[in-house]
Amino acid sequence: MNQTAQTDPILTLDQPLRLGNGVIIKNRLFKSAMSEQLGDRQHNPVPGLVNLYRTWAEGGIGLSMTGNVMVDRTALGEPKNVVLDEQSDLSAFENWARAGNIKGSALWMQLNHPGKQTPNFLTKEPVAPSAIPLENGLEKGFNTPRALTENEIHGIIGKFAQAAGLAKKAGFAGVQIHGAHGYLVSQFLSPRHNQRSDQWGGSLENRMRFVLSIYQAIREQVGPGYPVGIKLNSADFMKGGFSEDDSMQVVAALSEAGIDLIEISGGTYESPSMIGHRVKASTLKREAYFLDYAEKVRAVTSTPLVVTGGFRSSAGMTAALQSGAADMIGLGRPLAVDPEVPNKVLADAAFRIELRPLTTGVKAVDKLAMLDITWYEFQLARMARRRRPDPDLSEWGTFLRTLASAGVSAFRLRRA
Repeated sequence: MNQTAQTDPILTLDQPLRLGNGVIIKNRLFKSAMSEQLGDRQHNPVPGLVNLYRTWAEGGIGLSMTGNVMVDRTALGEPKNVVLDEQSDLSAFENWARAGNIKGSALWMQLNHPGKQTPNFLTKEPVAPSAIPLENGLEKGFNTPRALTENEIHGIIGKFAQAAGLAKKAGFAGVQIHGAHGYLVSQFLSPRHNQRSDQWGGSLENRMRFVLSIYQAIREQVGPGYPVGIKLNSADFMKGGFSEDDSMQVVAALSEAGIDLIEISGGTYESPSMIGHRVKASTLKREAYFLDYAEKVRAVTSTPLVVTGGFRSSAGMTAALQSGAADMIGLGRPLAVDPEVPNKVLADAAFRIELRPLTTGVKAVDKLAMLDITWYEFQLARMARRRRPDPDLSEWGTFLRTLASAGVSAFRLRRA
């Protein structure tokens, strides 16, 4: 396991990272998953994803993570999700992987199942650990789920493993289990959403059985030398939910099992901390939303950690790296506005990117429009069409074009 970040006071962003399995990542900059909405009607990747990830690779990123790829085409989080299963066109995935792995960059695939976080116009009867609905105003857009059976749980574990095997076959350099943001793995971990009385619920040991079983099934499918990571919540920030203490114990268990890389995030649809919801001033000053938690969790693992959310400057990224709390710096929205951010960060210790507050000027429209998601998706779509991002893209234009293409549901039922 990597120990460098704990002992080297002059660690730099351009220094390669060696994972515990010997795989080397060329620098410490990590493109975190963002919702691209670039799947076709068969849920294969459209050619624009090739352009998009080639652009990021050329921009100097060390490790790039795809947006969430679903492991079950009957359980989608969004209409245009990409799905990887036995029905997929593997050649389209091979083209995507080839483009994302150029110039020494590594492209990993994020694997996901939404559980109950699938909008009701996509799934009439979603599944979850327990038959507990989403709350905080989401009841109208998401139906109450049905509790999974034992056989269905094993079936989903098998789908994660199958997708990982196909990702490796297609040429992706690694995979990441999406265990955060209130999706199915996160639902199993949460005592708020998982109230089962069998081996999959109750104690934390039982609640983490699902994610450990997925990891073990993937490992059996891809072998010991292929990188497998996870995106994990530091906490759900919901009363009775997944806590920091729970999270640290899950990190310790995954590290013991052999996970290669852990990305720290937080929040769910019900409490979207991952997009800066209710962030403290002290946190904003340090830039990273979850750096305080990473400093705590470093005490229980030597597995490389990625901290994602809030980074805007070379100085802030370097400070997080040299603190020992993070081994990689996760970037999302800055890369949607400027894909050259990694090259600029590595070339200029004083580099800083400012992301302007997004508003139409009408609070009710801002709330409906979900600009922190839709505005950035339009930027990804521009790059997919081989156009530069437009930092001055109109908020009203984003709202009206999204409304025209998919109606109001396009806003209230989006991935947070």
